[in-house]
Amino acid sequence: MSEERRRRVLQEIVKHFVKTAEPVGSKTLIVSYKFYVSPATIRNDMVTLEREGYITQPYTSAGRIPTTKGYRLFVDEMADYEKARKEAKSHLSIIKKEHKIEQVRERLYDAVTLLSKASGLVSFATTPDNPRTFFLGMSNVLKQPEFSRDTLRASEVMEVLERSDNFVKTLADLDINESPQTFIGEENIISQIQSCSIIVAKYKKNGFEGYLGILGPKRMNYAFNIALIEEINKLISK
Repeated sequence: MSEERRRRVLQEIVKHFVKTAEPVGSKTLIVSYKFYVSPATIRNDMVTLEREGYITQPYTSAGRIPTTKGYRLFVDEMADYEKARKEAKSHLSIIKKEHKIEQVRERLYDAVTLLSKASGLVSFATTPDNPRTFFLGMSNVLKQPEFSRDTLRASEVMEVLERSDNFVKTLADLDINESPQTFIGEENIISQIQSCSIIVAKYKKNGFEGYLGILGPKRMNYAFNIALIEEINKLISK
């Protein structure tokens, strides 16, 4: 029994030190790892393990840490590889998904930047995770004569763009596909900005989807902007 307990003491010392980088004392072992014996018994086990070269005391009054020999025994005979494989697979699955989302987000940011520069208007896209909308080129709208002469109209547009959550919900309620759809003036999906037009399409990338579009005054080059969104959508999907 004592040999089996000492092995478990070593096992928990290794696991604790790997997790915390802190030396492990007998009280920690008893409280945290439920050894139903006295502190003196655990201390004796630790003395034996230290004498056998499996653990060491890094400085006076400290707990113990594993030695190379202790790690070797843990790796060869104690590690729960079945559990570790499940944990590794699960963790990698999460990381891979996060990486895919980050790739899509980076591609979208580049696409929206191009769209804003090419159109001279506000461009936007919804993110693939926790859907939110980000906008670029908001100053472009303010430079348009329709808005530079009418500060109230300009502020209404800015207010809508700042409340991006509502914008996402409004888009989600519409039947939008990958072909650009145009909402002109009073046809606009958001009543506060019926002085504007919106061109929007759905994008798909790496199993994720969202919306991509342009917002600007009714006085815009519709055919050109529709063509821009078509081309940008192709770039995203590649």
